[in-house]
Amino acid sequence: MKKQILLLLSAAVLAGQGSAREGNWLQYVDPRIGSGGHGHVFVGASVPFGAVQVGPQNIFKGWDWCSGYHDSDDVVIGFSHTHLSGTGCTDLGDIQIMPFTGEVRTRRGEQEDISGSCAAHYRHENEEVTPYRYALTLDNGIGVELTAACRTAFHRYRFPAGETARLLVNLYEGNGFQSVASALRRLDAHTLVGYRIVKGWAPEHRIYFALKSDRPIAELLVFENDEPAGRNELEGIGVKGVVSFGEPIDRLCIKVAISSVSEENALENLRREIPHWNFEQVAEQARAAWEKELGRVEVVSGDERAKRIFYTAMYHTMIAPTTYCDVNGEFRGHDNRIWKSDRTNYSTFSCWDTYRALHPWFTIIQSDRVGDMVHSMLSICDQQGKLPIWPLLGGETNQMPGYGAVPIVSDAVVKGIRGIDARRALECAVQSATLRRQDGIGYLLDREYIPADKVFEATSKAMEYAVGDWGIAAMARKTGDRETERVFSERARYWRHYFDPQIRFIRPKFEDGTWLTPYDPFQSVHGGTGYFAEGTGWQYTFFTPQDPYGLIEAMGGDRAFAGKLDSLFTVSGDMGPQASADITGLIGQYAHGNEPSHHIIYLYNYAGQQWKTAEKVRYVQEHFYTDRTDGIIGNEDCGQMSAWHILSALGFYQVNPSCGVYSFGSPIFERVTLNLPGGRRFVITTENNSRENIYIQQAELNGRPWPFSYIPYGEIVRGGSLHFVMGPTPNRAFGSDPSHRPYNEIR
Repeated sequence: MKKQILLLLSAAVLAGQGSAREGNWLQYVDPRIGSGGHGHVFVGASVPFGAVQVGPQNIFKGWDWCSGYHDSDDVVIGFSHTHLSGTGCTDLGDIQIMPFTGEVRTRRGEQEDISGSCAAHYRHENEEVTPYRYALTLDNGIGVELTAACRTAFHRYRFPAGETARLLVNLYEGNGFQSVASALRRLDAHTLVGYRIVKGWAPEHRIYFALKSDRPIAELLVFENDEPAGRNELEGIGVKGVVSFGEPIDRLCIKVAISSVSEENALENLRREIPHWNFEQVAEQARAAWEKELGRVEVVSGDERAKRIFYTAMYHTMIAPTTYCDVNGEFRGHDNRIWKSDRTNYSTFSCWDTYRALHPWFTIIQSDRVGDMVHSMLSICDQQGKLPIWPLLGGETNQMPGYGAVPIVSDAVVKGIRGIDARRALECAVQSATLRRQDGIGYLLDREYIPADKVFEATSKAMEYAVGDWGIAAMARKTGDRETERVFSERARYWRHYFDPQIRFIRPKFEDGTWLTPYDPFQSVHGGTGYFAEGTGWQYTFFTPQDPYGLIEAMGGDRAFAGKLDSLFTVSGDMGPQASADITGLIGQYAHGNEPSHHIIYLYNYAGQQWKTAEKVRYVQEHFYTDRTDGIIGNEDCGQMSAWHILSALGFYQVNPSCGVYSFGSPIFERVTLNLPGGRRFVITTENNSRENIYIQQAELNGRPWPFSYIPYGEIVRGGSLHFVMGPTPNRAFGSDPSHRPYNEIR
């Protein structure tokens, strides 16, 4: 007994120190972080990369409700099964279920007046929020609990005693978009089936569903929007149904499964995923799934706040991409045909955002999933004739400039991720990069630049294409296609057509070869006549992550480049009344709240001034990532904002998205263990680390001195150890020698 007590005491001490042995990583996850401000994160229950995200639905009131929920709200109109997380555009909110009591009614209600509606007020102190279970007691006394499997949600309701319990099945309302077609029918005494079709941000998405109740359904009344339309079955534009039960009930469980293919597939998903009525079992399985994924990274630190921010960021990186296939492998493609895969098929790829940090992070910690993600992108190419831009549940939004999937695919190919047909990947990338109908590509093929007076956001599009083109060249080199490598290596340098050496800025150029005049690099115009996508000339001047040494050369060498880069962080100017709301988290003109800036801090490494990267990384970590509801400085963007934090907290970041080289910044934890797929481990430790000791003095890799200001991907994933010695003043020699700076070629 004495030995058992000692063991328990030892375990408690280790838990108090944040030991890697504690295994309870969920205690540090707070899904409320980012639910306020402009974070736009999902709040509700899901499993990692699940098809279902079941959670509360507010009345849509604009940009800050892109996820369907905002911390400032206090009205819920239902609990829906699909949500976006952190995006700057809105959609989904499909299959809303709202428990209510009393007389039959279907009205949604308005924010300032929910009388006579099914909506209810709520307070955040009555919420319990974890990644795997969401619980809320509404102000009307109804209790709601939600959990999920991959394609199926489990609801458990508690109704006030003596009141008539009902459910509203709302197929009309979504998040920002109403249905264009919908259907609901009673299949048997316990089962409803139906569908919802929406033309929203994505051109169209279809959600078929099956709902099963543990109580017999006494009556299903159907409505076309709010007009009575009979019983048991209805097809229309905006179908709603009210479910009633033949006897007073105080508790009710329902299961709701979704499918992009058919009602029959939804029923099969439900039968296969949750064949029982044990809510706690499903919640425990979801909890275990999150613990397993979070446990891929074990952090040791005495800073509880930092661990909350870190593990919440990890959680946010695993809400999307989402599983997009049924248990039988079927899914609806971008061509509206039914496809089938023997691998997990994914959708919800925010490529323009996530190629920068999220997917390079996945190649380290989720490499066992990356092959399926890339395979899904290649399948989309088969469906629509090009790699995805921003695919959402079987539809292409074409949101944001460039071909963001290309760096994702090329990075995986260059790193040798298993399960990818490299030659097919190269073919799809070249096909996407030579598609004349794609924004501005015809001009690139004919003129090598996109005229700013001919194509909206021309300069940003061209700069983004150049990033992808470098990745195509890298893939071609990997597969031995020298001619394709030559062509796209040249295209990767087309950014030089926009560099004005007289003012040392990237500058929009017109069809006749003249520069935009007058030119104010502070100005940002969002929409219509803008030359840059969610950015300014200052920010896009440093947007050559694929060719940092080329930019340094164009600027006049290390000193001139570093001086210009210093100015980015200190200048101030008016971005104008039409500036994008996404340009947030400003340090001078560096904008951490939006993706085009994310690599810029790490460019100092390429000029031999690694210590400046360390300073600015720590500033961003301290000021722009917090554990409050507004703790994400800009849109979370499906995990990109969090992935930047994760990589930077470990001490490195991949600047060139297809090169496999991670540049050093300033690690924040005492010890981090990466539990890599295949059973390997990579351990990162720091010595003398603190809020003051932010500068790397020296580094060791696997016990040997490591004078370089970077680490290659291969050194990480083969397992080993990286040790940093930190100090309060810069070691200006560290990483300063040209031979010690990050390389920018395929090795």
